[in-house]
Amino acid sequence: MKKHSLSFILVTGLLAASLPLQTYATPLGGKEPEEKENRVNVGIKGGFNSSMYFASHLEIEGEVMHSIENWYKVGYWGAVFFRFNMKRHFIQPELTFNVSKGAILFDRNQNHLETSKSQASINTTIRSFDLPIFYGYNFIKKGDYGMAFFAGPKLSYVWSQKTDTEFSGFIQNNISEDLYPLQYSAVLGLGVNISNIFFDFRYEIGLHNISKSITYTNKVNGVTTTQHNLTADRHKNVLSFSVGVMF
Repeated sequence: MKKHSLSFILVTGLLAASLPLQTYATPLGGKEPEEKENRVNVGIKGGFNSSMYFASHLEIEGEVMHSIENWYKVGYWGAVFFRFNMKRHFIQPELTFNVSKGAILFDRNQNHLETSKSQASINTTIRSFDLPIFYGYNFIKKGDYGMAFFAGPKLSYVWSQKTDTEFSGFIQNNISEDLYPLQYSAVLGLGVNISNIFFDFRYEIGLHNISKSITYTNKVNGVTTTQHNLTADRHKNVLSFSVGVMF
């Protein structure tokens, strides 16, 4: 009898001790409390890019160059952005300053097999202010961890005073290139966040030729004239990585 009474008292005490813990851990209704999400976030980020200005058509005074090497070069960029959250979806406009570089190399005498090779190159450095607008979807969103896909258009304004194209190995003199001041691209990306720190990887493809016109000078019988017989149509391809913080 004493043994049964002791067991009853012990079980009753354990239940009484666990009751407050259960009441504290599980809210009324049995549902976990939902963490309140900010409707709008502000963030900053910076990173590096690897750009290639893919040459789709290169012609010099009527000669088309078919064998061209397109080279990636490393640049850098920084941005401020706003993120408007709608559960797992978000809209994210950004304001970006971008320095991108790329080069093409080719044999200037490739159409004349009897002539020795003569290497020429076009090196381009573009500084621009960009305005991309992304739609994103968080396909993983749990606690402090998340992973999102995003995509959208990007408008770039080329800072022409700080943009440079260098022509090396050409026989033409005083070569100068004008780029289109407004450029359009499409961007795809993947973002990963841990708490308010995030990383993103993105690929950008230009939607049009960036070269507006190329001029050079010729001097014949003491008379200097401006020529336009040089074409270097190029399209932008950019891989980029960034790290940032979101508030």
